Amino acid sequence: MATPQPDADAPVVEVGHLRKTYPAARRGGVPKTAVTDVSFQVARGEIFGILGPNGAGKTTTVECVSGLRHADGGTVRVLGHDPQADPTSVREHVGVQLQEAALHDKITVGEALDVFGSFYTHRADPAELLDLLDLTAHRDQQFAKLSGGQKQRLSIALALVGKPQVAILDELTTGLDPAARRATWDLVEKVRDSGVTVLLVTHFMDEAERLCDRLVVIDGGRVVAQGTPSALIEGLEGDRGVRLRFADAGARAGATALLTALADRDDDVTAAVPVGDEIEVTGTHKVLFAVVQTLAAADVVPDDVRTLERTLEDVFVQVTGRAYRVDENEEVAA
Repeated sequence: MATPQPDADAPVVEVGHLRKTYPAARRGGVPKTAVTDVSFQVARGEIFGILGPNGAGKTTTVECVSGLRHADGGTVRVLGHDPQADPTSVREHVGVQLQEAALHDKITVGEALDVFGSFYTHRADPAELLDLLDLTAHRDQQFAKLSGGQKQRLSIALALVGKPQVAILDELTTGLDPAARRATWDLVEKVRDSGVTVLLVTHFMDEAERLCDRLVVIDGGRVVAQGTPSALIEGLEGDRGVRLRFADAGARAGATALLTALADRDDDVTAAVPVGDEIEVTGTHKVLFAVVQTLAAADVVPDDVRTLERTLEDVFVQVTGRAYRVDENEEVAA
């Protein structure tokens, strides 16, 4: 099959108003709409994130993108082709690592690559994949004896064995310890740097913020926010915050009086309140400058100053009006 060659500037993946409803799970039940209205475009060479709670419709969305599941409405284009109407048109060019995919306990790493590679006309060099994903030393090791991180690296290798232009990685780091998660993040960036466009599905806010060039936030089957992580965070409404720590209670009391007076006269400072053995000062994006300038003028030096980090979780709270709970929704699979 010839490799699809869309315009270099055209999106690699285009999803428009996607919709998918599953039949009722039991007699007398009601159908479950997993995806109500999802639209996005993925540019060549980027890591694009689909972020949201478990059950928000993320996996169903990428299964429709890869042609593994048929949508009830909307449009999908991958490399200029429609995987809904003709899944074979993109099958050789999209690698998929599905959530909770498993292999036979006794199959070795090398055997798994050989088996999966046999499905493709053009396949990657297994030795190069093993080297890329730090699995060379485990080539003859059985699947059951691999660690969680090694299993995840193998799943990435299997998604890449067909030399895809697009790799779909679904909940890649679930269940991994912090060190394995960070190592896996480094590998995802190496995959992108090798020329593969990555569609990353995750419910981890920190993962999306670290890896994604752009992303959509999905909740209840709908896109509720989209953009770069930095732009979404910078666009948050509300006060910024600064925390200060002082050497002793006397220094803290004096600084509190200074900063409370500052809040009364400066429009960039909203409030200054004690929080445990610290002082929290809130205000506009200029609050840090105002605090530092005031303390310096009074020759008051804090032991520690840190800004209160705003994250994609704050974005979710702002656009949905509720806290981010990973398992809030229930996505039906059929």
